[in-house]
Amino acid sequence: MRHWLRLLLIPMLALLLVACASDGAQRNAPANAVAGNQLPPPDTTATSGAYEGATDYRIGAQDLLDISVFGVQDLNKEVRVNSNGQISLPLIGAVMAGGKTIPELEADLGRKYSNGFLQNPQVSVFVKEYASQRVTLEGAVNKPGIYPITGKTSLLQTIALAGGVDDKTADLGGIVVMRQVDGKRMAAVFDLRLVRKGQAEDPQIYGDDIIVVEQSGSKSAFRRFIETAPAIGIFRWFF
Repeated sequence: MRHWLRLLLIPMLALLLVACASDGAQRNAPANAVAGNQLPPPDTTATSGAYEGATDYRIGAQDLLDISVFGVQDLNKEVRVNSNGQISLPLIGAVMAGGKTIPELEADLGRKYSNGFLQNPQVSVFVKEYASQRVTLEGAVNKPGIYPITGKTSLLQTIALAGGVDDKTADLGGIVVMRQVDGKRMAAVFDLRLVRKGQAEDPQIYGDDIIVVEQSGSKSAFRRFIETAPAIGIFRWFF
């Protein structure tokens, strides 16, 4: 697993490094770098940690859904999808939600409520927590691998899923987070020491994020990126 993840990530970092300064001694940001104090949420994902307006996400077991019917407050309900993919709602009882997209479930609930209960019901479904999201942790962590996250999850919490960093080899100032934003891969470097002390934000982690904890003194493809990033604090590169 560890070797496979490394083979996957190295080509991505190679493309990133092409965008960095051509002179190894230069500490300035590349022309297409964006300085800031927050890594944006990934595509189709709201800052609350739940999908907003995503049409291709398919609901899974243990997802927490916020269901509302316009103008009928008594039918508004927060429900968790059970292991069989079902939810239970007032008036219509058990409904199969697993495997459906949000628009599909909204249409299905609308049909069921209109069958003898309501006239032209407007049903909205919001995924408040989604249990099927996964993040990848690689590098100097005790248990590299792919882990599920549910709801809001911070960088510190995510690293804890992998058994924490390897205290003997981890470069705590070289935590790289990569994600897809606006159709492009974006990366940021975080200093875990500052995050632990409360001197830097503990950023939110989203499904499909890739987190790499570099090793101290390593000469990998990540090293150039990490050494350049502190020039302006948190760096964000498109590559």
